[in-house]
Amino acid sequence: MVRAPCVDKNGIKKGAWSEEEDNQLRAYVQRYGHWNWRELPKYAGLARCGKSCRLRWMNYLRPTVKRGNFSKEEEDLISKYHKEMGNKWSAIAAKLPGRSDNEIKNHWHTHLKKRIPEVMKKEEQSSGEQIMQFNRQLSSSSTNVISNELMASQRISDDSSSYSSGLERRLLIDLNQEYVEEE
Repeated sequence: MVRAPCVDKNGIKKGAWSEEEDNQLRAYVQRYGHWNWRELPKYAGLARCGKSCRLRWMNYLRPTVKRGNFSKEEEDLISKYHKEMGNKWSAIAAKLPGRSDNEIKNHWHTHLKKRIPEVMKKEEQSSGEQIMQFNRQLSSSSTNVISNELMASQRISDDSSSYSSGLERRLLIDLNQEYVEEE
């Protein structure tokens, strides 16, 4: 059995919530709790779907949700956790009490995401210098090994161009793996 999405149901209100609806939902949840979001709207006297009620409660009406702007410390933590975990907003929200995953995600995309390219450019410049230095070291120490391997493969079979290109590919992959491991 497939459930009909709340947007297809007749008589279900969509759009912005009124103050009266907020008060109804707040009063019902505080008195009876949130036991079943699908059933809650009809018992609370709301013409909304359960998902809409749940999202309104979790993101806006819950007493533990912080109001107001994000502090500098919160923004730093969001950036740090995003770098570690990626777009796992629920996991990040679990580490920031009082902020919902949706609120953190929205703040990231509207304010913090724009700052990251500036920070990354600075990091790339310093890491770019390290990469160039590593490449110089790598090319001087392994040029002889690579050329000896390639010459040996050409001696084995002049007809076998696929072997030579396969060996070249393997050597490049090996060199790349060594580079990644040293970082």
